[in-house]
Amino acid sequence: MSAHQNERHRTERLGWLRAAVLGANDGIISTASLLVGIAAAHGTRDGIVIAGAAGLVAGAMSMAAGEYVSLRSQADTEDAALEVERKELQDDEAGEHKELTTIYIRRGLEPSLAKQVARQLMAHDALGAHARDELGISETLSARPVQAALASAGAFAIGAAMPLLTVIWAPMATLIWLVSGFSLAFLALLGGLAAYVGGANILWGALRVTFWGALAMAATAGVGVLFGTTG
Repeated sequence: MSAHQNERHRTERLGWLRAAVLGANDGIISTASLLVGIAAAHGTRDGIVIAGAAGLVAGAMSMAAGEYVSLRSQADTEDAALEVERKELQDDEAGEHKELTTIYIRRGLEPSLAKQVARQLMAHDALGAHARDELGISETLSARPVQAALASAGAFAIGAAMPLLTVIWAPMATLIWLVSGFSLAFLALLGGLAAYVGGANILWGALRVTFWGALAMAATAGVGVLFGTTG
C-alpha cells in the first residue's frame, strides 16, 4: 500500500478516532481519579464501586450527548453553508466559476489552467467543488454526530471499566497504588495505540496522555486526603 493511500485512510479515521480516543481517555482518567479520591478519603470498597459505576454511566451519557450536540451543530452549519452555495450557483454560475478560478490561482495554478480546472470540476460536480475548495467541507471530514456519539460513549464506558474492575479485586491496602498504576498503564497503551493508528509518534503519544492522567489522579487524591482527614 502506498504512502498516499495510508495518508488518505488515516484522514478518513479522524472523526471516529478523535471521539473514541477522547472518550476512552476521559473514561480512564475521570473514573480512576474519582476512585482514587474516594479511596484516599477512606471510603469503603462498596462505596468506591458504586461511585465508579455511577461515574461510568453518567460519563458515557455525558460524552454521547456532548459529542452529538457539538457535531450536530457543526453539521447544521455545514448544511446551511451548502444551501447558500447552492443558491449562488443557481443565481450566478459565471461568478462562482470566477471565484473558484481565483482560489486555484492563489494555490499556485497558472490562470489558464485554473480556469480549465474550475470549468471541468464544476461540470462534474459544481456544488461539491465549491464545498471542498471554497468552504472546506468534504465527505471524509464532514460531521457525523451519531457515529461520534456512539464511539465516544462506548469508548468512555470501556475506559471507565478498567479502573473500576481493578477496584473490585485489588486489596484495600494497596488499592490506590494499583488503580493508579493500572490506569496509567492503560493510558500509555491507549495513547500509543491512538498515535500508531493516526500515524504520529507512539512514544510521545503515550507520554503526554500518561502525564495528564497522573496529574489528575494526584490532584483528586490530594482532595480525598484533605477531606478524609478533616471530615
